[in-house]
Amino acid sequence: MENSNKMFCYQCQETAHGTGCVLQGVCGKKPETSARMDLLLYCVRGISLINRVMREKGKPSREASHFVIDALFTTITNANFDNPSLDDYIRRGFELKNILAGTAKKEGIGLPDLPEVEFYAKPEDAMDLENVTGVLAEPDEDIRGLKQLAIYGCKGMAAYARHAANLGYEDDEVYAIIEDAMAETAAPDMSVDACYNLVIGVGDGGIKAMALLDKANTEKYGTPEITKVNIGVRNRPGILISGHDLKDLEDLLEQTKDKGVDVYTHSEMLPGQYYPFFKKYPHFAGNYGNAWWKQTTEFETFNGVFLFTSNCIVPPRPKTTYMDRVYTTGVVGMPGTKHIEPGKDGKPTDFSGLIAHAQKCPPPTEIEHGEIIGGFAHHQVIELAPKIIELIKEGKIRKFVVMAGCDGRMPSRDYYTRFAEALPKDCVILTAGCAKYRYNKLPLGDIEGVPRVLDAGQCNDSYSLVRIALALKDAFNLPSVNDLPLVFNIAWYEQKAVIVLLALLSLGIKNIHTGPTLPAFFTPDVLKVLKEKFGISTIDTVEHDIETLINN
Repeated sequence: MENSNKMFCYQCQETAHGTGCVLQGVCGKKPETSARMDLLLYCVRGISLINRVMREKGKPSREASHFVIDALFTTITNANFDNPSLDDYIRRGFELKNILAGTAKKEGIGLPDLPEVEFYAKPEDAMDLENVTGVLAEPDEDIRGLKQLAIYGCKGMAAYARHAANLGYEDDEVYAIIEDAMAETAAPDMSVDACYNLVIGVGDGGIKAMALLDKANTEKYGTPEITKVNIGVRNRPGILISGHDLKDLEDLLEQTKDKGVDVYTHSEMLPGQYYPFFKKYPHFAGNYGNAWWKQTTEFETFNGVFLFTSNCIVPPRPKTTYMDRVYTTGVVGMPGTKHIEPGKDGKPTDFSGLIAHAQKCPPPTEIEHGEIIGGFAHHQVIELAPKIIELIKEGKIRKFVVMAGCDGRMPSRDYYTRFAEALPKDCVILTAGCAKYRYNKLPLGDIEGVPRVLDAGQCNDSYSLVRIALALKDAFNLPSVNDLPLVFNIAWYEQKAVIVLLALLSLGIKNIHTGPTLPAFFTPDVLKVLKEKFGISTIDTVEHDIETLINN
């Protein structure tokens, strides 16, 4: 099963040399792991092709849709580094593909004559990792880049769809958009224009998926509230929960009641602190640490147990002391950790083993103290709208700057801290995602009670930023969001940021700055089209961008 060939992956911002990882992923992904992911995506395209035909006949498979979103989610950056786990996905995928094709044949439903629906007598016959061609199978670099842009958007959309499904909220239209897009990327004769339309269609799906997840989270856990979150520690053993899945947070808090341990959030789980539902748990402590990439140092001082519920897990450094205390669930996999299977048929995930482990650990070591404020989702900001509108009219708020997205390890990302510090004091930052850790602890103050950093939540809560922008557009009776005193300076790292970007483009939002670099899959011709249609560009120096975005 081992593959000595070079890999090719350019799905994240930190890809090697800004062109693609060919020896090993900068994220830590090995070539043999990358090959498995390429094969799994090949399988996903086949399942998507079949299920699209089945859907057209009114007989889609919900099992197939669930597999597609989980397989896409597990191939997202920093989610799964575990080869046996990926092997299991591949075997299950080809088994499902053959079952679906057999069902279609029995029903008299004709299937496309494409390699993507090739039968294998046994799933193992498909696992020829030496001959996986992956991303480079498409020879035209422009079409390749646009297809990969659609696929990466589907990965982000799949993540949001899975989190919503875990709460019992599903939308067949979202599944159909994902499967149609994955099926289309298998077509050998797509034009650049067709690929471009496909990408914008994926963006439309992103809006639907984020709206679905927003509905699931708020109907289940209440409307996020403006909340001050403690960033210090208590004196009891702790569990640090990371990732994005609020259902896992609920199950963990419920099962740790009266167990003598405290639960802390980490990185993208911080917004869990803002929901009213979770505030009833007295052992729900504060937030520990910063963005995902600092975990290899910050976890050394936490002393307790860690639970990863989605992507953002990082391979350990040599001599790491905490890996025997790391647990994963859902699509996450990492060699050397303990995996907990999610609950089935609506039952909670069983975290009893993790909790027993945590009870034996010493309390966390404090690395900072104080409070940070968040909870400015669209419901809260729209309630503040009259005051915000008054401040805008009085000239006390000049511009809103959307600084959503991801954080990452590159030193160049210090740009976002310096940009926030350099913003004139009459500018307000709207943020969502782990990019906020670059500036959410800066003493930026407020404008007559309105904090200058309004944190809407997780990366999927970029939907809240869209809702806020649309509400302000209507309040000022403007024809377009682009006419607002609103600019976009977005940081990206992985595929959930890609779907956020595509969602913004599908809404016609223009002049988005992104960084710290443009995606490697943006070829010169693709970038030219995006610049012409949307004015998309990359960041420059802080001074230049302040002048361009704020002072113009």
